[in-house]
Amino acid sequence: MQISLNRLALILTLLLVILLSWYYIVFAMTMNMEPVTQWSIADIAILFCMWAIMMAGMMLPSAMPVILLVEQVNRKRKLRRASYTHTLFFVIGYLLIWGLYSAVITIIQYTLHHWALLSPMMSSANIAFSSAILLAAGIYQLTPLKQRCLQLCRSPLSVISSQWKEGKLGAIRLGINHGQYCVGCCWILMAILFVTGVMNLKWILLLSLIVLVEKVLPYPEVASKLLGGALILLALSYWV
Repeated sequence: MQISLNRLALILTLLLVILLSWYYIVFAMTMNMEPVTQWSIADIAILFCMWAIMMAGMMLPSAMPVILLVEQVNRKRKLRRASYTHTLFFVIGYLLIWGLYSAVITIIQYTLHHWALLSPMMSSANIAFSSAILLAAGIYQLTPLKQRCLQLCRSPLSVISSQWKEGKLGAIRLGINHGQYCVGCCWILMAILFVTGVMNLKWILLLSLIVLVEKVLPYPEVASKLLGGALILLALSYWV
């Protein structure tokens, strides 16, 4: 009974984090990020928080199957009276790597604003830049690196079994390792928000659904390559 309660508590905690993240995305994000022409350190800090919360809301739903798989492994270890570390430490590691991605993309966004490639409303201000982002995203969808990262994101059992370490730091490190494959799978898709608008709620939701489809539904390679082709055609449409 206690094990089932632990699993339920984990699910409820994750759902709460996801709901709070989406509450911020839907209701609070646009109020916190007004159009910026002169960037201060406070503006950059707020931008980083925005990306970090947005990544948590967008990526945690698709990571739920893997997190529950880790919880299942932990539960079996506890039944065998082996050492046990709460699965939340794995989640912390997973979110840490997306936090690092948020820091990097915050710096990139600041640079793009400095180069006048993004408008004060955080959307592309240059047709060539928009086309380049979409073309890069489309081509990356077709690469072996994308497919390999996607495969490991969907079927992480080999990574979990080979990289499992005891203790809290081991669990955090495992979460970071798995998160690296997820970042490798999805990093360029998140950059599409530079084209559509970083605070464009419809595209945030659409990209979240795309990530979920790639990681959960059958035939991910087909879906990934079809998306790649669509993005390439969308990039070329800017010049038609």
